[in-house]
Amino acid sequence: MTAYIVRRLFIALVVVLGISLLTFAMLHIIGGSPGTIVLGTKANKATVAAWNKEHGFDNPFFVQYGSYLWQLLHGNLGQSYKLNQSVDSLFIAFAPRSALLSGSSLVIALLIAIPMGIFQALKRNSLADNVLAGGAFVGYAMPVFLTGLLLIQFFALGQPFSWFPAVDNTTETGMAYVLSHPNQLVLPVAALTVTTVALFSRYMRSSALDVLAQDYIKVARAKGLSDRLVMVRHLLRNACLPIITLIGLLIPALLAGNLIVESLFNFPGLGYMFYQALGNEDYQILLAYTLFGALLTVIGNLIADVALTVADPRIRLA
Repeated sequence: MTAYIVRRLFIALVVVLGISLLTFAMLHIIGGSPGTIVLGTKANKATVAAWNKEHGFDNPFFVQYGSYLWQLLHGNLGQSYKLNQSVDSLFIAFAPRSALLSGSSLVIALLIAIPMGIFQALKRNSLADNVLAGGAFVGYAMPVFLTGLLLIQFFALGQPFSWFPAVDNTTETGMAYVLSHPNQLVLPVAALTVTTVALFSRYMRSSALDVLAQDYIKVARAKGLSDRLVMVRHLLRNACLPIITLIGLLIPALLAGNLIVESLFNFPGLGYMFYQALGNEDYQILLAYTLFGALLTVIGNLIADVALTVADPRIRLA
């Protein structure tokens, strides 16, 4: 187990370095002169050249990249010259809100999707199964921004269901404010949850059907165990194994979903910060956000693999 984790961490490091190099190169090629972006197009060439030289942007590409890696090794994600703040401080301010948004939607989706998938498997091809399956297909096919717009229309702007705010108009980024105004979380969390429930429930139904066809389920029923005991002791644990893998793969996908949902609801989080950075051409934030997504991807996969061995002793990491 230890050797496997060490090897996976080494591979993860190589993957993150490769993504950092690719992203750094793309921003270097596509983007204009950093001095022009920060100082504006009306700044004279001498001022722009002096600014680039002061901040090391006149150096060759690999010198700039090496300097950036050296900053990362010291825990420095760079400086947002547009906002005149370090990217580290911005991540510290916005990351907790994004984590709360993603974590809440993930937990709620699991609490809904797991019982829903098992119920569909037990009631296979019934009217209830077909209705829930149709709803899941609609929810999965619907883009998250459309789900968010519909929620705003029906529960924020509609009558008589104007229960929740359509957007977060505050500039507060602290967790204390968010926790003291939970009504502002309802619609963003719901928008992320709908698609996640649709995805999880389909996987859960398919996995539960596979488990129900296994011989040990038939033996348990033949021994006289009640359906409740069969479901709790044999069905639930084994059917949830694919969901564990899916959770690990979904962690970076939630980050992408946050980008759309936070922008739609004006919710100050990492996704909203990235959206603003795109408009401002704030490449330090864009690069840090991309690296963060890559890190979540490799960590999510590793956590899923290790969690599978804990949930199912038959699986051995080698």
